[in-house]
Amino acid sequence: MYKTEQLEEFYKRKVGWTPDDFDQHVGHFNVFLLDPYITEIAKSHPYAKRDFYKIMLVNGGGTVHYADTVIDVKQQALSFSNPQIPYNWTNRDQIDSCIYCIFNKDFFQQYGNIDQYPVFHPQGNHIFEITNNQAAQVKAIFEKMLVEIQSNYTYKYDVLRNLAFELIHFVMKMDAQPQFKKQENNAGERIKNLFIELLERQFPIDENHGKINFRTASEFAKQLNIHVNHLNKSLKETVGKTTTQIISERLLQEAKILLKQTDLNISEISYALGFTEATHFSSFFKKRTQLTPSKFQKID
Repeated sequence: MYKTEQLEEFYKRKVGWTPDDFDQHVGHFNVFLLDPYITEIAKSHPYAKRDFYKIMLVNGGGTVHYADTVIDVKQQALSFSNPQIPYNWTNRDQIDSCIYCIFNKDFFQQYGNIDQYPVFHPQGNHIFEITNNQAAQVKAIFEKMLVEIQSNYTYKYDVLRNLAFELIHFVMKMDAQPQFKKQENNAGERIKNLFIELLERQFPIDENHGKINFRTASEFAKQLNIHVNHLNKSLKETVGKTTTQIISERLLQEAKILLKQTDLNISEISYALGFTEATHFSSFFKKRTQLTPSKFQKID
């Protein structure tokens, strides 16, 4: 089973030291440049969930395992990682250089909810292949970060926060993500957001979340203190799917991750995902993938 990497663990793994002013309980931001990207000294990215956010520009190819999705990057890409979804990069020998910033949620504490931006939302897009011209624009923003973080300017972290927002809005304005349009902030939208937050809070299954607590529409409606019909209506209007459909899709996504990325057996995965019997889990999985869990595990 994969574990959650803390900020302090990241620093020890990546650079072998922790900043003198580091305090994981307050806002933190840093930026790193690996140019050239040398595989022998660029330590690997284990498949894991991190408790911090990361925006990274990668020059060169590679393969990203993000939740249950595998993405092949041909030239260069801008990626957005959040604490809710585990990931790693493989085929790193194809990467020429990369530059990235990391920050925790407290860094944006008084500047809105960073999780509401599509690039950090569990249902959003997180990897964007970009053109050479777009890569040059993104690199220029990161280079400003590198200069700013070394400065003695009293308000430099305000500048860095704005630069991070600039990267977020850069991809949100790209045609690659047309599905994220401004939606009316009505009651149905608020219910949808509360439901998604409650659903995602149970994942990924790891040492902190050994078993989900809610897996039926009625259980979620009870937690949200609304009638199940009201929940179904709100989700149908805002997402176009029923509560049960959304839950099933998320359970399937996590099931694929657990089958491929952990050493849990099928009975343990069944229990972790709230199924009373392993046979029920197997039927659920096969109905949606046409494969049994054991056959899925064997696919490379």
